[in-house]
Amino acid sequence: MLRVGLTGGIGAGKSTVANRLAELGAVLVDSDRIAREVVEPGTEGLARLVEEFGDAILAADGSLDRPALAAKAFADDESRRRLNAIVHPLVGARTGELMAAAPPDAIVVHDIPLLVENGLATVYHLVVVVDAPVEVRVRRLVSARGMAEEDARARIRAQASTEQRRAVADVWLDNGGAEDAVLAEVDALWTDRLVPFEANVRLRRPRPPMPPKIAEYDPTWPAQAERVLARVRTAAGELARRADHIGSTAVSGLPAKDILDLQLTVATLADADTLLELLSDAGFPRLAGDWGDDAQDGSGTWPKRLHVGGDPQRPVNLHVRSTETPAWRLALLFRDFLRANAAERDDYRDVKLRLATAHAADRTVEAYADEKQEWVNGAFARAEKWAAATGWTP
Repeated sequence: MLRVGLTGGIGAGKSTVANRLAELGAVLVDSDRIAREVVEPGTEGLARLVEEFGDAILAADGSLDRPALAAKAFADDESRRRLNAIVHPLVGARTGELMAAAPPDAIVVHDIPLLVENGLATVYHLVVVVDAPVEVRVRRLVSARGMAEEDARARIRAQASTEQRRAVADVWLDNGGAEDAVLAEVDALWTDRLVPFEANVRLRRPRPPMPPKIAEYDPTWPAQAERVLARVRTAAGELARRADHIGSTAVSGLPAKDILDLQLTVATLADADTLLELLSDAGFPRLAGDWGDDAQDGSGTWPKRLHVGGDPQRPVNLHVRSTETPAWRLALLFRDFLRANAAERDDYRDVKLRLATAHAADRTVEAYADEKQEWVNGAFARAEKWAAATGWTP
């Protein structure tokens, strides 16, 4: 099952995207609809609201009078807390029931307006944000919902900012123009990303081999890495000692293969094995086989576990290393050494570009990586001297 979080500001047209995904075959879980269902007449939710806020919140037919409840529940922070303490657990429980009832091969789209505000991004395999310019949103709210303009602007200001939404967005859909344009983007998202992503997670299917193609440094790589790392930390829980962005994409200005190298550090390899299914379910299938790092003291290989990202449009290598070997520290040292020494970074760039050209026709990166290792091993020795001179620690 693939879990997709769908969110966006009021008036952005999130429902347009949600309805299209449902037409394409997604299982749609609508938070607003659930929030209404759990306080319908005869429900535990409505009974508890009446007990907390009084009969004045009921309409003549016994249903919830939402404006009356809002007048009481949003009068102050304490009243809002009491409302949330009743409604949020009920909504969460019902959401869990609906998701659990979805087929194993489902793409579940959770339409949740307050995904960003409630810090829920890391529980989804992918977060899709629908956006539109503020003036477009205001116009929609005034014309379609009959809101007063100032009311509409106040609602927009009260929600998460564009910057906050961008920080968690794996997919950003601009719905400020013609509806056909955003629907075409949704169709492509479904076919090219969501369907294969779901299959990769369910079947534990690894990413196909990739040639050693070097891309110019992308300044969004660190933000992309942090979004993925947040999911890794959530999946690993208390077994995670730390989780870091490593490798070339973590070094500003350094060209690299467009693959995010991430490192999850755990106490033991037994912990890494405990996390096999948790990480795989979170979207990072483990690659079969014995994986390790060449020991710098010549003693053999330092074992590790290697997972890859299931998202076909965001390649990820997730190296799970334990503190039982020095490899986790060396990965961080190498990164920080290159960050601090521009000449070393540029020399590494030249090596990478030369070898990538030499191996451009290869179907995999193996020969490229093997040849590059001689330079890397020399850099490790220089990095250790730099660490001793500067007092660097992880």
